[in-house]
This record gives sequence, structure tokens and C-alpha cells, in this order.
Amino acid sequence: MDNNKILIEIEIPLIEKSYDLYIPINKKIGTVKRLIEEALVELTDNAYEIKKTTNFYSKETGQIYDVNKNVRETDLKNGSRIILI
Repeated sequence: MDNNKILIEIEIPLIEKSYDLYIPINKKIGTVKRLIEEALVELTDNAYEIKKTTNFYSKETGQIYDVNKNVRETDLKNGSRIILI
């Protein structure tokens, strides 16, 4: 297992799906969000639309994750559950 990545569960209510993903801990939340959204556009044949207003939220606390922080600077860890809305 790569120590530079964590396994999270991401829920996307817009398309009613959730995925388990490995994300790099040394990248900014905003970069990870953009990469995930770009992948979702491809996975859904353009049914998913990228919007500037979407954010990562903690499923447990409802906290919004700051797009300017590195993943390692947040409370995200293996098994964390987040929502993309």
C-alpha cells in the first residue's frame, strides 16, 4: 500500500452513486476534486456536469473541505466518507 494515498468513500448525490477511491495526500483538495469531477464526466457519458460551486463535505460532520489545503492537512484518513455536492 502506498503511504502517499488514502482510501475514501465518495458519494455523489447528483448521479446517485458512490465510489471507493484512493486519493493522494500531498495534493490540494481542489486538485483532487477537479480530477474526480473530470473522471465523473467520462464515467457518466457527460451526465455529470462540473460546477465551480461543488465542494467536498464530510459525511459525518457536514464540514466543507478547504480547496486550498492539502489532503494531509485535513482530517481525511483511510475510510473517510465524503459527499460531493
